[in-house]
Amino acid sequence: MIARFLVLLLLFAFGPGAMARAETGPGSVAALARHTVPAVVNISISRSVGLDQGEPYPTAPDGSPLKDFLEENNPNAGLGEDEMMLARSLGSGFIISPDGVIVTNNHVIAGANDIEVFLDDGTRLKARLVGADEKTDLAVLKVDAGRALAFVEFGDSDGAEVGDWVMAVGNPFGLGGSVTLGIVSARNRDIQSGPYEQFIQTDAAINQGNSGGPLFDMAGKVVGINTAILAQGGTALGIGFAVPVNLAKPVIAQLRQFGETRRGWLGVGIQEVSEDIRLSMGLASTKGALVLDVMDKGPSAGLIEPGDVVLSFDGRSIETLRDLPRFAAEAEIGKSVSIGLVRQGRALTVAVTPGRLEDGAPQMAAGLAPAVPQPLADETIRDIAGFEVVAIDEKARAQFGLTPEITGLLVSAVTPGSDADDKGFVAGLVILEMNQEAYTSVEALTGALQAAKEDGRPAVLFRVSDAAGEPRFIAVRLR
Repeated sequence: MIARFLVLLLLFAFGPGAMARAETGPGSVAALARHTVPAVVNISISRSVGLDQGEPYPTAPDGSPLKDFLEENNPNAGLGEDEMMLARSLGSGFIISPDGVIVTNNHVIAGANDIEVFLDDGTRLKARLVGADEKTDLAVLKVDAGRALAFVEFGDSDGAEVGDWVMAVGNPFGLGGSVTLGIVSARNRDIQSGPYEQFIQTDAAINQGNSGGPLFDMAGKVVGINTAILAQGGTALGIGFAVPVNLAKPVIAQLRQFGETRRGWLGVGIQEVSEDIRLSMGLASTKGALVLDVMDKGPSAGLIEPGDVVLSFDGRSIETLRDLPRFAAEAEIGKSVSIGLVRQGRALTVAVTPGRLEDGAPQMAAGLAPAVPQPLADETIRDIAGFEVVAIDEKARAQFGLTPEITGLLVSAVTPGSDADDKGFVAGLVILEMNQEAYTSVEALTGALQAAKEDGRPAVLFRVSDAAGEPRFIAVRLR
């Protein structure tokens, strides 16, 4: 009876559908491993371990059964004690062409005095740094083996869907040629480590030393470059992150051709379109990127304006804020592209020629008219929007540390618990615009707020600045 109950419980827990799904997993990846492992390399860096870059080769305490094993497999063995102290920082990489071009992470080789690559057959080769990019954490190396080397090809990371099987190959803890299997756990992860993040998240085991190694799909194509792990107390938690190759390919191509990146640049500051901003601007969705400011003499000067919402770039839809800088970075410098945007409720298309990001971004010049003196706060604005404003005078500039270039209306008080309070309005903020219109008098702003309320608008969009002159947009719901 008990046995029958256990059988029924197992069938209920897993069910025939779950059993069928389990059978769809790869029975073996042996053939895939045989094909890919020869193109994966171990990378040894000559530098001080105290720099805390790369991964030091692990050691075992005396008496440990792993001590002899680790010493025998140490790729730095035989270099002498002093040299081994300099050559203990290890990582992974993979060969992408038969002439010895290798891709790895920038953090694996950063600060290196000397780079050595160990092939799967034990061959040790000196490597030359072709180029590196901190923003995407990618680097390209070159070795001369005197023969054609095994290599792997890039796949399509956009086709790697959540639930697809993937295989990681690398050099965890200095143990080269290690293969682990898992699935794509999530896509487009942002872990706040750089400006162009759309990481692939995987549960394929990735540990220290796997950095720079490839993440393969089941066709043997590289879909990601293993870059980071989520760890606690030095222990991996089964969550790894890989740079998608569709993001990496143009960077790698530029590093191979020029030894550096040459990214496109629009010269605009942006922020996300929140639900309140969508309501205040009457937008159909929260897709797109809201233009915060436009750099003086930048590529977009005179073409794009603060308050514009960019919805497309060269025919590619801007789904989230991070899409725009990525698309711009991938654009060809000096070639005009069409940018679709919404300006004060009207759909527009403008042609912008991206400049080169590495040339630097000039500072934005202030250009608002001087404010009209108005010493008294207006109660009506507080009733409608939850804060009070005054015109800026010399006393206000001294009190809040405002520079002479900042003009507008000064927030003098905020009603506790109001939506403005919740959104970050504080005394000392300067209102530059409301709904993309500049207001230099309390009366004019009051009238505009009253009109918005009478029109039934649920929220309005303020463009504000702090004392340092840093602007941002804040949507405030009307009371």
